[in-house]
Amino acid sequence: MDIQLTFEALDKKFTGFGGLEQGGITRLLYSQEWNEAVRELEKTFKEEGLEASFDDIGNLSGRLVGSKYPKETIMTGSHIDTVVEGGHLDGQYGILSALVAVKYLKEKYGQPLRSLEVLSLAEEEGSRFPYTFWGSKNFFNLAEKSDVDTIEDAEGIKFEDAMRQSGFDYRKTTDVRKDIKAFVEIHIEQGKVLETENKTIGVVNGIVGQKRFTINLKGEANHAGTTPMSLRRDTVVAYSEIVSDLTKRAREIGEPLVLTFGHVTLVPNTVNVVPGEITFSIDCRHIDQQILNDFAAEIEDKIKLVAEANSMTYDINLWMDEAPTLMDKDIVQIIELAAKNNVGDRYKVMPSGAGHDSQIFAQYVPTAMLFVPSIGGISHNITEETKIEDLVKGIEVLAEVLYELAYKE
Repeated sequence: MDIQLTFEALDKKFTGFGGLEQGGITRLLYSQEWNEAVRELEKTFKEEGLEASFDDIGNLSGRLVGSKYPKETIMTGSHIDTVVEGGHLDGQYGILSALVAVKYLKEKYGQPLRSLEVLSLAEEEGSRFPYTFWGSKNFFNLAEKSDVDTIEDAEGIKFEDAMRQSGFDYRKTTDVRKDIKAFVEIHIEQGKVLETENKTIGVVNGIVGQKRFTINLKGEANHAGTTPMSLRRDTVVAYSEIVSDLTKRAREIGEPLVLTFGHVTLVPNTVNVVPGEITFSIDCRHIDQQILNDFAAEIEDKIKLVAEANSMTYDINLWMDEAPTLMDKDIVQIIELAAKNNVGDRYKVMPSGAGHDSQIFAQYVPTAMLFVPSIGGISHNITEETKIEDLVKGIEVLAEVLYELAYKE
């Protein structure tokens, strides 16, 4: 079979479900576009000779039963939902490339020893409702009814109403599958590292931990013309010092530490008043828990020091504290060898700076990821794209990994 032509045909078909005139996709959980996509995917699985089945909440599996160890499952896939005005590769590539890889292996080698299963997860993005990883969390009983039974989308539609209208409902069992021996997810990088370093494959060794803060500083609002510089308690000045000093410190520590100052709110936010209050966010990430913890402590110390030096009060709210997730070393080695066999030295062992379903799976089953480059590092955008030759190489590497896991003793 021609891997490129097969993938391109599938990608064109499924990009149509939620496809936008200007390019890209909007396909939100339990929407009409989402429903059409998963029903067509179920049909496609069956046409390819896979046993297709939904779970209670809408995760879809296409299973090729193993000949010798049918109760041992090698699973691969990603999420079917998108962000609003997202690209055609984020999530979808992971499902369609898995399907193409399994189809290729089936045609070339026949039935595997262990069962191969392509997984389409119902939701990862949290774009319609304020909840993420609904698909993968339900796999392991991490999602609670109380988490979602009162939440609504922007149009006031309740989560559970949308779910039931799509033909699904809350999970009816607390059983967790014991047959999954490995989960492998292929994904676009959504960053510039691979493209910048001219690499074709990213071998993911872990997903970074994240700490997110909301910081509030209170100084004194006063007249912009009559308040001397020496008497000001200007929160923007304090904020700028915090940004400058912590950014310099993050660069000193070096990659893969990243630090982002995002949302900022000023009170009053006007041209002729010294700003007396500021609220801002901080996002920091690293693959090493101790380094992340140490830098978070530096963040808090710096805020306290600057606030006190400027006669301000401060409030520090650490509202997200996600630990790093390491990938399974044995599967990482298999992926690295497959990358070397297919692209030579044009691969890179690297952490993922973004969250993925694999971070949920890795808590329970041996899990690993591989990346293909993103042109310009652009994702969550209708212009999201990857060179077709890189997409094909990703599928070839994935197929070799699945062969090692499912076809060999």
